Amino acid sequence: MIRTAVPADVPVIHALVRDLATYEKAAHEAVATEEHLHEALFGERPAAYAHIALDDTSGETVGFALWFLNFSTWRGVHGIYLEDLYVRPEARGGGHGKALLTELARICVERGYERLEWSVLDWNEPSINFYRSLGARPQNEWTVYRLTDDALTELGAPARNS
Repeated sequence: MIRTAVPADVPVIHALVRDLATYEKAAHEAVATEEHLHEALFGERPAAYAHIALDDTSGETVGFALWFLNFSTWRGVHGIYLEDLYVRPEARGGGHGKALLTELARICVERGYERLEWSVLDWNEPSINFYRSLGARPQNEWTVYRLTDDALTELGAPARNS
């Protein structure tokens, strides 16, 4: 049901990313190409990893999890940050989401990682309820901040002498 992604999976991962962006009402923000994903997952210096959920009967890809390593200075070990978890609507309820999270938890335990973390949109009650059913708890005291586009470019630009 769950397997590690291979380069031939990039087109379906890309399609699933687009489906997820549409579900999250942000399709216009999903500008990554298949080439971007291929480089991130399988390039010379992979920065991310992916697992694929397959339908038990047809073998068709019905979901994916894309993740990368983070690090806790407080615990002194790596963890996994789950960037995307998505299961096609017609396959939901079949255990694929739980199987993907179970595989990531297994990797954490096997490698001595002490955290598996992700973000969820506050309006996504079905996902929030699903995550809570697995024992996940929100980190209510933390707020995510992000720099992108012009703000990132401006902050990251080389200092100019006046």
